[in-house]
Amino acid sequence: MDNIKNITTNKKAFHEYFVLESFECGITLSGTEVKSIRQGGVNLKDAWCSIDNGEMIIKQMHISPYDHGNIFNKPTMRNRKLLLHKNEIMRLLGTVKQEGLALVPLSLYFKGSLVKVQLGLCKGKKLHDKREDAARRDAARAIDRAMKEQNR
Repeated sequence: MDNIKNITTNKKAFHEYFVLESFECGITLSGTEVKSIRQGGVNLKDAWCSIDNGEMIIKQMHISPYDHGNIFNKPTMRNRKLLLHKNEIMRLLGTVKQEGLALVPLSLYFKGSLVKVQLGLCKGKKLHDKREDAARRDAARAIDRAMKEQNR
């Protein structure tokens, strides 16, 4: 069994999109970026993915500069390549073009010593869908409170 340690989750993606399918992929990082990620200096909130020249690229992912890094620190918002097989990239490209879906990073985690990205094939939620989810969460919270109060 691989040692998996969650780094961060993109909560905004789960609020804004329905996740239809998810993939695990690697990411190309420099050494100081990995050290910064280990310190928790990463944000996926506005991140998204695109396919440029047959390569999967993650954009707008913020990795803070490493505290003890010097000339080796990279720009915080640079584009980073995601590592997927060519046939997976081509299948995703076709699906995104045909159905108008979005590729959104859902979470970032360590699998052993490697940084992995969970990438989601997502469909945008409408406002009424978001309200429905909020109502469902509130109802579940109220039921949990009532059960807890009843068990006392």
